[in-house]
Amino acid sequence: MTAFSRFTPLVSALPSTVPFVGPEAIERQRGLVVKARIGANENGFGPAPSVLAAMREQGGEIWKYADPENYDLKAALAAHLGTGAANIAIGGGVDELLGQIVRMVIEPGAPVVTSLGGYPTFNFHVAGFGGRLVTVPYAQDREDLNGLLDAVKRENAPLVYFANPDNPMGSWWDAESVIAFARALPETTLLVLDEAYCETAPADSLPSIASLIDLPNVIRTRTFSKAYGLAGARVGYAISTPGTAIAFDKIRNHFGMNRLAVAAALAALKDQAYLAEVVGNIHAARERISAIARSNGLQALPSATNFVAIDAGRDGVYARAIVDGLMQHGVFIRMPGVAPLNRCIRVSVGQAADMDLFEAALPQVLKSIG
Repeated sequence: MTAFSRFTPLVSALPSTVPFVGPEAIERQRGLVVKARIGANENGFGPAPSVLAAMREQGGEIWKYADPENYDLKAALAAHLGTGAANIAIGGGVDELLGQIVRMVIEPGAPVVTSLGGYPTFNFHVAGFGGRLVTVPYAQDREDLNGLLDAVKRENAPLVYFANPDNPMGSWWDAESVIAFARALPETTLLVLDEAYCETAPADSLPSIASLIDLPNVIRTRTFSKAYGLAGARVGYAISTPGTAIAFDKIRNHFGMNRLAVAAALAALKDQAYLAEVVGNIHAARERISAIARSNGLQALPSATNFVAIDAGRDGVYARAIVDGLMQHGVFIRMPGVAPLNRCIRVSVGQAADMDLFEAALPQVLKSIG
């Protein structure tokens, strides 16, 4: 009997995979308990009490769909950013928006430029829509802007991805360099400027909204998952020209937003005092992670995010041994997946108790693996 596939040739050829192995899966597979969840770039300080109160208040309304036009959230974001509501598109986190962008731009076989070792979920979406990844190595642990631009021009690529600040290294470029890169791109190339960590970055690393808002080939993606502490709520947004932003309406799930998540995002925007407090806590936790690294003979890289990449000084095998060894102590962290970045481990910020567990376990693990 001839084998029959119910799926398209593209889907039939794709592996069934999850870009990130979650701590829940590690607990199930290895029979361990996560005591310090400091590996998924979550914000362990959590959302504001005002945000939790807003969610409780709206709980009885959960029988209703969220507004399919996301009017209130667009208006609030526009006021916060100093732009028009028409410049905003809403989605279920940056990950969902990235998939929609790839779908809008990429046909099977089309080249997509990104950094080798950059955010894996973007690559996952490119593969899912049949794009051809063209990767540019990092330069001194930063995404290589000149290399990305050269690859775009060489490949005549319709899409390029650049994160500032960067995941997984925590590095960043100054705003002037980002603006120059964006404006040097061909108008036929759409730039995804992923700014998921913008709230924790130095002020001079972020281009003003006005500096890029006139470019229809630039989409800036941001999220409530990081500094606002709402990773589980899945709320992200894109900023672009009205003509580009409205294109999301052609393909998005119009009833896809969670009503309580939208209420949470609205409340989070209102509570900027809490955001400032949390950003301060994140900065302090980054400093403590760096100090722990130094005290164990490791080098913490400068970070503009809610995590710190730590150079373990050897190779990916050694870094993996540290990651696995820490998990034996209940400390969940991650590491970059591609050499030479995978010489590093990556530790997310967390509460003092999480940092205490990491500080106690790391020297034991380093001693055990030699």
